[in-house]
Amino acid sequence: MPWIPELFSAPVLERVRAEGRRERLPAVPYFAGVMAGETDALIGSFAGEPELHHPVRGRVKGTRAFARFVAGTNAWLAERNAAVEAVDLVVGDTRTVEEVVLRLDTDPGRVELPVAIVADRDEEARLVEIRVYFSTWPLTGGHAVRPPLLQPDPDVHEADVVGDYQRALAAGDVEAAVAAFEPDGWVREPAGGEHVHRGHDALRSLYGSFFSNGGGIPLEHCTATDDGRACALEYNVVRWGRTDLPPEAGVAVYVRGGSGRLAVARIYDDSDPPVPPRG
Repeated sequence: MPWIPELFSAPVLERVRAEGRRERLPAVPYFAGVMAGETDALIGSFAGEPELHHPVRGRVKGTRAFARFVAGTNAWLAERNAAVEAVDLVVGDTRTVEEVVLRLDTDPGRVELPVAIVADRDEEARLVEIRVYFSTWPLTGGHAVRPPLLQPDPDVHEADVVGDYQRALAAGDVEAAVAAFEPDGWVREPAGGEHVHRGHDALRSLYGSFFSNGGGIPLEHCTATDDGRACALEYNVVRWGRTDLPPEAGVAVYVRGGSGRLAVARIYDDSDPPVPPRG
């Protein structure tokens, strides 16, 4: 939820409150702001020049480029009769990670597109940069390799079960990866839709497939945003089992369950796994 509410008109804020069933609106959600038709409010939410990184459009920097991007995004959403479903929000001191699912009309039919929006802020809560993550698979049936947006940070260390899971993922340890989840925990792959795996048996099958290329999936950790309930990790994928990959940007959100293990993991990247397709 990156946009500053005070910059929007009263009718827009009232509509956003009604759609989100919110009494209080600390920030305007990403797509609600983009679709509001008030580009000046979006631009004014930035501390300096607008800067946004998008999986398809790339780096968008500067007022004019950003205004064109907003207009193009609105046209794209309108053409596809887009509906936005809020999923979750992780709030850190200077960063928020918003998750939504877009429902879009495409030639094959209605599709779901999971999207994550990472917003960096300064000390006065003004935007510094926005990074948007999604897989192009639901739209094109293919993967678009995305170069890194961030450099790895050796000081990023995930706590408790999130760190345990990352170590299991890097090591290619199926049982340790599964053990990080609640019995009814689930993973949603970047493609969304039917690509959800719930319960230990389904997760064991998923990670068995993931690790079938001779090892695990070590990630370069770039940022971690943790509010105690959930942790969002921005990363670069650099290897998948025995296969070295060009660094590819992604983000994942890990939600803790009541026992302290993971209830949910939602992944947003566009990596093309060097493993056989699962039947």
